[in-house]
Amino acid sequence: MTNSPDQQPSEPGSRPTEVMRTVDLARIALFAAIIAVLGLVPAIPIPFLPVPITAQTLGVMLAGAVLGGWRGALAVLVFLALVAIGMPLLPGGRGGIAVFMGPTAGFLLAWPIGAFVIGWLMERYGREGAFVPAFLASIVGGIVVIYAGGIAWLAVVAGVPLWTATTGSLAFIPGDLIKAVAAASVATSVHRVYPALGRTGG
Repeated sequence: MTNSPDQQPSEPGSRPTEVMRTVDLARIALFAAIIAVLGLVPAIPIPFLPVPITAQTLGVMLAGAVLGGWRGALAVLVFLALVAIGMPLLPGGRGGIAVFMGPTAGFLLAWPIGAFVIGWLMERYGREGAFVPAFLASIVGGIVVIYAGGIAWLAVVAGVPLWTATTGSLAFIPGDLIKAVAAASVATSVHRVYPALGRTGG
């Protein structure tokens, strides 16, 4: 059986593949930029913890919920790479390799994992345009995963007892739940318009 002229298979390096890669790169760059812009929102310090409340975790949730697993994680990795080379993209104009060695580094390093988990859950369990799966995915990846990495690092680097670091981090929960609601709302709206966006390879 032969393929019709309209059903020719795509060869490696063919234009459709190149266009898809270009679109993926554009999406990844866009969400890296969104995370950077959210860094302009002033951080809210917590008196008894060295970790402030920032808006950038909203960008992490959005990257995973909208782009899917690997693209969401790559968007966050691009952002972190820019921070590592010295761009002042974190709240307060912070940047440079030193920020990955301080007490907040565990949260930063957990961001791409959290974005991937959110996207992975969305790809497998999220129905296009359904708010609840997007909200639950944002909680699991954007709160549970990121807190696990951040609290463990904080306890080791800052010398804070694990229980103290855990209970102290509860102050972030209300704000992060609001971010999860916002991320899920945006993601469901986007997926209603473009259902294939968050699928693997979509």
